[in-house]
Amino acid sequence: VQLQASGGGLVQAGGSLRLSCAASGRSFSRYGMGWFRRPPGKEREFVAAVRWTGSIHYADSVKGRFTISRDNAKNTVYLQMNSLKPEDTAVYYCAAGSGSILTMIRFPSSYDYWGQGTLVTVSS
Repeated sequence: VQLQASGGGLVQAGGSLRLSCAASGRSFSRYGMGWFRRPPGKEREFVAAVRWTGSIHYADSVKGRFTISRDNAKNTVYLQMNSLKPEDTAVYYCAAGSGSILTMIRFPSSYDYWGQGTLVTVSS
């Protein structure tokens, strides 16, 4: 499975962006998909995940503002980001894995495949 993230860019605080992660290869629907981000000078952090079962989890920092969704027919997972804040500035990565939702949240190393990242910059 190869992952291609896109949709990043520069947006003002309060604005919105939608990230996409297109997967190539078969069995996309059997993978859980996660979004992570790495803010400037900080460690990578979990953002959101959706299992193949449809269960979803968000980091507290984005809950109520971000929405993860997947379209298995298009082999794509999305991250709709609303009410963006300057602290959302980061490189965003998508990843595919097959663990439990707890594993997907806590253990980035459990993911099997990673996309290349897309930069989101939120200006104040």
